[in-house]
Amino acid sequence: MDYDITIGIEIHCQLKTNTKMFSGAPTSFGRNANTCVNEIDLGHPGTLPCLNKEAVAKAIQACSALHLTIDPLIKFDRKNYYYSDLPKGFQITQQFHPIGKDGYIEIETTNGKKKIRINRIHMEEDTAKQYHLSKMSLLDFNRAGTPLVEIVSEPDMTCGEEAEKYVEALRQTLYYIGVSDAKMEEGSMRCDVNVSIAPKGSNVLGTKNEIKNLNSISHIGKAIDYEVARQKELLEKGEDILQETRRYDEKSNTTVLMRRKEGNVDYKFFPEPNIFPIRLDEAWIKEVIANMSELPEVRRERYKSNYDLSDHDIDILISNKEIAEFFEGIMNYTDEAKNACNWVLGDISAWLNKNEKTIGESAAKEEHVAKLIKLINDGKISSTQAKDIIDELMQGKDPEEVVKAKGLEQVSDESAILDIINEVLDNNMQAIEDYRSGKDKAITFLVGQVMKASKGKANPGLVNKILKEELSKRI
Repeated sequence: MDYDITIGIEIHCQLKTNTKMFSGAPTSFGRNANTCVNEIDLGHPGTLPCLNKEAVAKAIQACSALHLTIDPLIKFDRKNYYYSDLPKGFQITQQFHPIGKDGYIEIETTNGKKKIRINRIHMEEDTAKQYHLSKMSLLDFNRAGTPLVEIVSEPDMTCGEEAEKYVEALRQTLYYIGVSDAKMEEGSMRCDVNVSIAPKGSNVLGTKNEIKNLNSISHIGKAIDYEVARQKELLEKGEDILQETRRYDEKSNTTVLMRRKEGNVDYKFFPEPNIFPIRLDEAWIKEVIANMSELPEVRRERYKSNYDLSDHDIDILISNKEIAEFFEGIMNYTDEAKNACNWVLGDISAWLNKNEKTIGESAAKEEHVAKLIKLINDGKISSTQAKDIIDELMQGKDPEEVVKAKGLEQVSDESAILDIINEVLDNNMQAIEDYRSGKDKAITFLVGQVMKASKGKANPGLVNKILKEELSKRI
């Protein structure tokens, strides 16, 4: 039997602010447990929340980038429930008055572009972080009160691939405009995926199952693919699909039951009494949007227009904002876009991966990469020699000075190369005979001998040209 697959995604994304949503406590990943928390975060009696203006600005920029209609009237609500990671016994959120509604983002799928609608974006505060050990659970309140936006999609996705593309497009957009670090591995972006299936053409959606807290793009696709197969198997056995909350187990590549849902939870929402409604000034909203950083799709089109790079190269470049900006820095010193791109995505990225560094943590300079490209183009060093000084380049050393210090400058004097070639030919008569007999490997051998005799300094292009000329004279 064929089925219609329906997928919707809720994303919680921490906002990149210095302080928390409703307090002056700092926000910081990786700090010692319970060191970034104050009385407001812990819900002590007599404390009152104060809205973070920068968090509102970041939420507005997220709405603008994702084409949502922004509500200038900010209202908050209380979501009441009792759980160990919620110190106040309630969460301040925007249940009834989200800051943005009715947006979308476009994704590129194997079937072309597809628009995924976004129902809403609302602001709220994060919970504490729990660590479950064998005999106890520990709580770190550093995360409690961290500013969040929750991005709720419409159920427009139909497979794991589309879900992956959607989350990656959101991640890249929020990261590029500086709204969030969007580091799934650090928990600053977390996904809950809702999956249901129904017989093809059915007017009624199937029973929804939620997969909680997915923290990588690849896990999203794998979890959805497994969940779809699991639900199909149940239906084809004539069994009912129960409404459940599940988690993804990466070791077994399956989804695992966490709890069943008997019905909708009543959170007893009511307006937050300690934060009065705030009407945002329209001029301020426009200023916030005007100061937003360049969107990834705008950068993509600019790279196509200015640098004539392939779609593949552009996609890899802009997947990492730091790398993309390093590439643009190189282009201030050269017009060799393709060569600059090849070095950035090739040897430079390989060095960064090997040394577990970001480009910002290295001492590499854009102008030095441009100099390296010029040294190769001018025939002063070979591409092989250039690769041999990548360590020095990444340590901030000027490639011209490194080449001089190491005596690497390429020999392009034709008379000097001719002398070496004739000496090699005189000492390798059998190779000449092999070449005369049509054995192509002979010339490769002779080129190697010339390069060896020149200690790798001879210009390879000239070596090949002159060698063929001299061989023709001897056969």
